[in-house]
Amino acid sequence: MDMSDTPVALHGTAFPIRIVRLETGALPLAQARNLAAAQAKGEHLLFLDVDCIPAAGLVQRIDDELRGADVLVCAEVRYLAEDAVDDGWTEVGLAAVAAPHPVRPFPMKGRRIEPNAGLFWSLTFGIRRDTFRRVGGFDETFTGYGAEDTDFGFRCRDAGLRLVFAGGGPGSFHQHHGVYDPPLQHFEDIVRNATRFQARWGVWAMEGWLEAFDRLELVAFDGRTLTRRRPPTPDEIEAARRPPDVRY
Repeated sequence: MDMSDTPVALHGTAFPIRIVRLETGALPLAQARNLAAAQAKGEHLLFLDVDCIPAAGLVQRIDDELRGADVLVCAEVRYLAEDAVDDGWTEVGLAAVAAPHPVRPFPMKGRRIEPNAGLFWSLTFGIRRDTFRRVGGFDETFTGYGAEDTDFGFRCRDAGLRLVFAGGGPGSFHQHHGVYDPPLQHFEDIVRNATRFQARWGVWAMEGWLEAFDRLELVAFDGRTLTRRRPPTPDEIEAARRPPDVRY
C-alpha cells in the first residue's frame, strides 16, 4: 500500500484531497472504503464512487439526514450519456441531461424508508462514523468486484439500521463509461463472492449475472447451487461489451 501523508490539492480545490494507492492486482473495494473511513475525521461519512460527480448541496443533505437519525442513507444517482459534456459541465447543464436509474426508483422529493436491504446502493451513501465502526465496515473477505455492498447492507439491517432513499434534492451524476453485460471481466470475482455471500446469508447475490453466466455455460446455476464450469474466453468478454450509445 502506498499512502501519501501529504494532502494533494487538485485543480485548486478549497479543501485537501488525500490520495491512497493500494498496490494489489484485485479491485479492493471493501478495503478501500474501510481505509477511507479510518482516515476520516468528521462524525459523518459520505462515500462517493470515483465515477460520480457530487451535486452542490450533497454534503449538506447527507449531514442533515445523519444529524436527524442514525440511518444508512443513499442519495439519488442520475446517469449521464456519453455525449453529456454540455456548457462546461455546469450542474444546471448536467441536471438537464441526466436520467434516473431505470429500475431503482427514488422519491420525487424527500426521503423514503426502503425495507429491502438488498437495494443498498454504494455509489453515493452516508453513514455515521461510529455506526460504520459498530457494523464493522465492509467485509474485506469479499475481494475484487461484487457482493461486498449487499453484504454491508444486510449487516446494517441486522444491526437495526434503516435504509433511507433520499430523492428530489442534491445527489450525484454518474459519468458514462464502458460496461459489459454480463460483466464477464469480473467473472472470477463474481462467482467467488456470490458463493461466499450465499454461505453467509442463505440467498444468492447477483443472481441475474449468475443466470447470464449459466446461459453462456460458464457455470451451472439453478437458483440453489452454483458450479463453476470454465472461464470466459477473450472473445466472449469482448462480445459482452455494451455499444457506446447505451446509457447504463
